[in-house]
Amino acid sequence: MEYVLRTNNLQKYYKNYRALNGVNMNVPAGAIYGFVGKNGAGKTTLIRLICGLQLPSGGEFELFGVKNTDRAICKSRRRIGAVVEAPSIYPEMSAVDNLKQQYRVLGLPSFDGIDELLKLVGLEDTGNKKAKDFSLGMRQRLGIAVALCGGPDFLLLDEPINGLDPQGIIEIRELILKLNRENKITVLISSHILDELSKLATHYGFIDGGKIVREITASELERTCRKSIRMDVTDTAVLARVLDDFGLEYTVIDDTHADVYAKPNFTKLAIALDREGCEVISVEERDESLESFYISLVGGVDNE
Repeated sequence: MEYVLRTNNLQKYYKNYRALNGVNMNVPAGAIYGFVGKNGAGKTTLIRLICGLQLPSGGEFELFGVKNTDRAICKSRRRIGAVVEAPSIYPEMSAVDNLKQQYRVLGLPSFDGIDELLKLVGLEDTGNKKAKDFSLGMRQRLGIAVALCGGPDFLLLDEPINGLDPQGIIEIRELILKLNRENKITVLISSHILDELSKLATHYGFIDGGKIVREITASELERTCRKSIRMDVTDTAVLARVLDDFGLEYTVIDDTHADVYAKPNFTKLAIALDREGCEVISVEERDESLESFYISLVGGVDNE
């Protein structure tokens, strides 16, 4: 598998505080990677390190296969665009002038492509209106347009829908999906709105205490969070044989627990298990969401 970003034991600390404590992260090419964690878990710090806004205290990372210690990392960074913490825009300038200024910063030879960028983010009709008079959603879309100047292959978005109204959230969601599917841009999104993130992400990374505690694909997460019956029995080896006879799908958790992905006839199932000397201790219906999965990993809901 090809990766746009890989980190190996990445660390960042300030005196006695460790913002990142050995992060191992893998962002596949073409993914929309949902980056989830509590306040202070290290999400923004990691994004700043990747963008070159800060230096790591230890460990390393690769961007498009180039190590951060390699002189060629500057060239790799030209392939990324980012909105970190807040959109980087000039409030006294129009959308067009903001993009022209970014073109100048990047040293691009002409202003070709600006009209297309504005149309892409839905700001083609803003004329001379100053960015300070834009709505929050418009400013966020302008910030993304600025990040897209130069045609990046990898886009890092730090809380892109934070504070937006429902319409603004929909607009940003549709823009991100379009950039990923039509423009083939890999996207990393740090977000605390888990329900919205679940409508976008193809992969997830959960960070807690400066460490990645789990990476999982959207399809794996869907299988993990699907509705099931959690059975507590005296012997799951016996349970597995009986469930096979019943033609039911299941996952064995340990020696005494298994998840059954159906609603069997429990009277018949209990009788069959009793014949095999297996006792049913308890049965619990489960329907785990992304939020509950996240809470089970990090033990809280106060995420950034």
